[in-house]
This record gives sequence, C-alpha cells and structure tokens, in this order.
Amino acid sequence: MSESKKTALITGTSSGIGHYLALEFAKRGYFVFACSRKAESMADICAEYPGQIFAFSMDVSSLESIKAGYKFVSEKLKDLNIAGLDVVYNNAGSSCTFPGVDVPDAALVQCMDTNFIGPVRVVHEFSRLVIAKEGTFAFTGSCSGYCPFPWGSVYGASKAAIGQYASILAFELEPFNVAVKNFITGGVHTDIADKRPLPADSIYNIEPMKHAFEQRQKMSERNNPMEPSIYAKKAIDAIEYGKKSTVDVYLGTWSILPHLVAIFPRSVILYFFRLKFYLTDVWKALAEKHRNKKIA
Repeated sequence: MSESKKTALITGTSSGIGHYLALEFAKRGYFVFACSRKAESMADICAEYPGQIFAFSMDVSSLESIKAGYKFVSEKLKDLNIAGLDVVYNNAGSSCTFPGVDVPDAALVQCMDTNFIGPVRVVHEFSRLVIAKEGTFAFTGSCSGYCPFPWGSVYGASKAAIGQYASILAFELEPFNVAVKNFITGGVHTDIADKRPLPADSIYNIEPMKHAFEQRQKMSERNNPMEPSIYAKKAIDAIEYGKKSTVDVYLGTWSILPHLVAIFPRSVILYFFRLKFYLTDVWKALAEKHRNKKIA
C-alpha cells in the first residue's frame, strides 16, 4: 500500500472551521474525508477539489453513524491503495449557552454527545487507521474549557473534558508515535453561537438580563474574531511542523485567556467578567429580587 499519499478525516465540515480545514488540507495535497450530518452541505468543497475531497454523512452524536462512516472511509482507502489516515480532526461541535441551573436536558445531551462522547467514539473507531500511518488525532477545543464564562457551564465542561481526554490520549499513544493536538480555540468568525432564548421559567428572566444574555451570545463576534481560513492554516501548520509532543495549541482571538485565568486570583477574573458581560446590574437585581422573596 502507498505510504506517500496523505489523508485527513475531518468532522463538522459543512461550514466554519471544518469547511476551511477541508479546503486547506486538500490544497496541501491530502485526500480529504469530509463529513457532517448532511453530505449535500459539502457539495461546494467537493466541486472545488473533485476526486480529492470525499464527502459523506456522519453524525458524531450517533454511534451507528460513526460505524457506518468508518466503513465508508476504510473501503475508500482500500480503493486508493492507502494504508490509513494521517489526520483525524474532531472538529464537529455544538454550543450550549444557558445558566447552569436552566440547561434543557436535550441541550445537555446534544452538547456532551457532540463535543465529548462523539470524539471519543471517533477515536475508538478510527484509531488503528491513524496508528498505521503514525498520524495525528486533533480536537477543536476551546478557551471555554478553562475560563469561567457565564452561561457556559455545560459547553465549558464538554471542552474541559475533551482537553483532559486529549492530554491522556497523547501519553497513551506515545509508543505508537501518534501525535495528539488539542486546539484551545478563542474567537473565530463562525456561526456556532447559540441563539436559543432563556427558558421561560428561568430564575434569571429579569429585565437587566436581556441585554447581558444577548451580548454573551455574541461574545465571539464582539471580539475581533479570527477568520476561519487563517485558523485552518495555522492549525494544519501546527500538525505538520509543530513539535510532536506538544498537545495544547492556542489559536484564535483572546486564546491567551486560559493563561491569565491560571495566573490571576479567581476574584480578579470574576470581577473582569462581571464587567465584560454586563453582569453588575444583573447581579444586583437578582440579589434584590431574592431578598424580597425571602422577606415576603
């Protein structure tokens, strides 16, 4: 089998980061397996690189779909006379912007299935193909996994989980010369923002919260986000030319934030976030409402 032909599998390629990762890998000569829940959403990138980008449907929140995806990829690799995969890039993601006490169960399950359980299953299913090429597993992580962003407890937990998984996976795969990259992502110009409203019965449903919550949902676009095409180039550079033992790679606007959170006292970080996310008035109003209820 040919070892010279490079291959990459990317999840979540219908738009945003995944879309540009597929194009950038193809530009660099890789055969690209691009997947999302709907294969037709990738018609444009397949048309740009016919015979080089192979689109297929794979929903990472479904184990059955992942197994079907493995079957498609493994059969196509045989047709191409290629031994395995140089890169498996777990990029598919689901946002979840709700107060921790208000997260709807469906949103909780969707977020954890897509951001954590799905990637773990993808690694399990495709591991031998990556080991065969001494390749790389990559994950689109997030600053949210390391920073106490309000209304992001579940999303942050999913990204913290995948970060720890990547860290230990890298250690375990050392004997096979397989690299692992966790891209701790700051602001990137994508459409991942959660636009769902607060639940009607939320304890946070007060007037001052409306503006604060809206601004939190627009957090990335308000902070000069990096273009996904630039992000894709930097991420692939880190895979191709970066130190193999380096797991955490910081990319995107304000990706320095986890370092600041680690250095400064929590009280300083929370003071900054109260200001940044317009929470001073919200906190006062909530505390007053709570006191009045207790008095009544």
